[in-house]
Amino acid sequence: FRDDWRRREPSWFNGPVPIFGPVDARLLIVGLAPGLRGANRTGRPFTGDYAGDLLYETMIAYGFARGSYGADPGDGLKLVDAAIVNAVRCVPPENKPTTDEINACRPFFAARLAAARELKAIIALGKIAHDQVLKTLGLPMARFKFAHGAVHAVHGPDGPRLFDSYHCSRYNTNTGVLTPEMFRAVFAAVRREILKIPEFQVDGRFNDQKYVSLLASLNPPRTAVPFEPDLRPDL
Repeated sequence: FRDDWRRREPSWFNGPVPIFGPVDARLLIVGLAPGLRGANRTGRPFTGDYAGDLLYETMIAYGFARGSYGADPGDGLKLVDAAIVNAVRCVPPENKPTTDEINACRPFFAARLAAARELKAIIALGKIAHDQVLKTLGLPMARFKFAHGAVHAVHGPDGPRLFDSYHCSRYNTNTGVLTPEMFRAVFAAVRREILKIPEFQVDGRFNDQKYVSLLASLNPPRTAVPFEPDLRPDL
């Protein structure tokens, strides 16, 4: 399948799409697989198809990216304390990876996960991404069930949290399975989780004014997103 597309579109990337973002990021976003005319064409995760429009807009709003998303790897977009990787590295036929493909990609995904030594949060975009994380960590899926907005303590009370979200695909947004508000709620929860560090706390409590100031400094042309305490699911 990939060889066929290499012949048909020799200017496309047509290969295993690498991780996007710093290896020491505290947030890792796990997608499904490269889209045929998206990341498979451009070589950057979620770049060139609709899913990237919603993902990168949300990441910019919550301070996980800076710049402008232009659906092109040369758009100058930079990720901030976040990285993106797919559960499956190569575009699958009909955008539906088989069990064998998912299993074959697990060692590469495991290597990326092991390299993320500063990890505080993982966002799984869809059940396949969720399952890939659990299987890589050797955790039982029956104990950590996928559900939009769910938060799982996959490494004990002090380890990184796994945050579940429906995939930001055009199909899910067009059918109302996922709304922008639902998607932003997940990132609001993650931002709270990651900013539980001394410089963003006063008397042990989260300081939302420092958070708003941080967002404003990262993205001066945009309005900072306010802290939303009611959007974080109970842990």
